[in-house]
Amino acid sequence: MTQKVAVLGTGKIGEALLSGMIRGGWAPSDLLVTARRPERAEQLRSRYGVEAVSNAEAAKAADTLILTVKPQDMGTLLTELAPHVPADRLVISGAAGIPTAFFEERLTAGTPVVRVMTNTPALVDEAMSVISAGTHATAAHLTLTEELFSTVGKTLRVPESQQDAATALSGSGPAYFYFLVEAMTDAGILLGLPRDKAHDLIVQAAIGAAVMLRDSGEHPVKLRENVTSPAGTTINAIRELENHGVRAALIAALEAARDRSRELATGTGN
Repeated sequence: MTQKVAVLGTGKIGEALLSGMIRGGWAPSDLLVTARRPERAEQLRSRYGVEAVSNAEAAKAADTLILTVKPQDMGTLLTELAPHVPADRLVISGAAGIPTAFFEERLTAGTPVVRVMTNTPALVDEAMSVISAGTHATAAHLTLTEELFSTVGKTLRVPESQQDAATALSGSGPAYFYFLVEAMTDAGILLGLPRDKAHDLIVQAAIGAAVMLRDSGEHPVKLRENVTSPAGTTINAIRELENHGVRAALIAALEAARDRSRELATGTGN
């Protein structure tokens, strides 16, 4: 691989991507990192054998820039980068809610920008990274982005108009499952189980259910029906979930997440 790639603002997700790229065959000599704190930059350099540089140096030297700073810091970073980013650089944004137009307006005309919404399972190589092209990004740019992010999980291309919905479902998605596991663990304690045993039971049930959803090809309704026998325990639980409006609450929650992503895109939220 002859591309030189720089990860700017290398936090947990940026480091997960960096680690995945190296395991996927990228040479550390082809990778650059930047970090806000010098001690963090040194940690990354010693841990992965990559070169730690300034943001400006990364912009000048790398063929591809992956921007992993927080959304509220992206404007400041682009102001710093703009004088040093020629139009042939690929810029990949991992910031939630910020459209590719935000970058295109601040960088050299014609700069290709790709927007990616990944999620925290990148830390265990089980990410879902949703990829959208900006105005000037080509099929080759999208393919390279897929190569980079497939080192930490799966990728999916969508039109940018669907990114806010993808953020609500996938970007925030792991938190919803953690919330459900937390609630179910509390229920297990209420039913008389020790916390550790309740936790183990629920986590393994979640893993098993996820693998069946992924590998069986069955619709989730069919899989649920396979567990739900007439007048049994499961149907009584499902009835209570419906009585308490859990389905409606989940839909409302995802709509709220989508709306917040839109606020970030328009600058109306901080």
